[in-house]
Amino acid sequence: MNRVAEIAYQGWPNCYRLWNDLVELIITTDVGPRLIRFGFIGDNELAEFPAQLGQTGGNEFRVYGGHRLWHAPESKERTYSPDNSPVTLEQKAECVRVIQATETMTGIQKEMEISLSPTDAHLRILHRLRNHNLWAVELSVWALTAMAPGGTAVIPLPPRGPHPEHLLPSSTLTVWPYTDLSDPRLTWGRKYVLFHQDSNRPSPQKIGASVPDGWAAYVRDGHLFVKTFRHIPGATYPDFGSSFEAYTDGEILELETLSPLTRVEPGGMVEHTESWFLWRGVPTPRGDDDVDGTVLPKLTRLRS
Repeated sequence: MNRVAEIAYQGWPNCYRLWNDLVELIITTDVGPRLIRFGFIGDNELAEFPAQLGQTGGNEFRVYGGHRLWHAPESKERTYSPDNSPVTLEQKAECVRVIQATETMTGIQKEMEISLSPTDAHLRILHRLRNHNLWAVELSVWALTAMAPGGTAVIPLPPRGPHPEHLLPSSTLTVWPYTDLSDPRLTWGRKYVLFHQDSNRPSPQKIGASVPDGWAAYVRDGHLFVKTFRHIPGATYPDFGSSFEAYTDGEILELETLSPLTRVEPGGMVEHTESWFLWRGVPTPRGDDDVDGTVLPKLTRLRS
């Protein structure tokens, strides 16, 4: 059974809790759009920044934690437009819809449509960007989830193949000027990249990739969090073809999915959907064999 209640949370008086018998999530309407909590009842798989919780207003961008919506490509002027003002929440029969006022700096309006399964640890988020400018804008929907510290991300690589049957490249791996491929937080496998969050290593680290399998995962304290998304073959993605990106520092690890770059005409919109799933009893993987043995079977059952 799926339930909704208005509550106060972490200093924000106007929040909404959605829950079933397994999981809960909390959306704040005092800032955002922002999904600040998701997990099994009593747990939060998402990161929170305690010093920023409950704050509102001001012109400084705050991370807050949780799940947020940006538009790519990244730039200081538009990406870090503050989401410190109240948002509107509409309750529908099958979802809640959270709507931000149009950003004055960009002319873009952000929306999230969030649906929680009545019975399962399954959440669907439809992200929507509307262009209220008088001109067309090229952008990508960019959905970012800040995960709680101490876990390991799993990033699938495209299907492998032998030489000389496969002579052409099949995917891209994107690095930033601050990316360090020798960083021990990265474990390079043949089929997967493992990306570890380490609170003792505060330096920023980020990679992007073309992920045609359309999923990524995070394992922490025996809990497996998976987000699925649509990767469109042949589409043009930001950041040298990245449909998925992962960032970490000493406090969080972010799982980030992106839609293809789209020219959005005045009055138009673009959408991008993620589905979230959560399981208990999954150990932290240390390599490809572990992912194949403990993570992949969960995904196989989802698709069967």
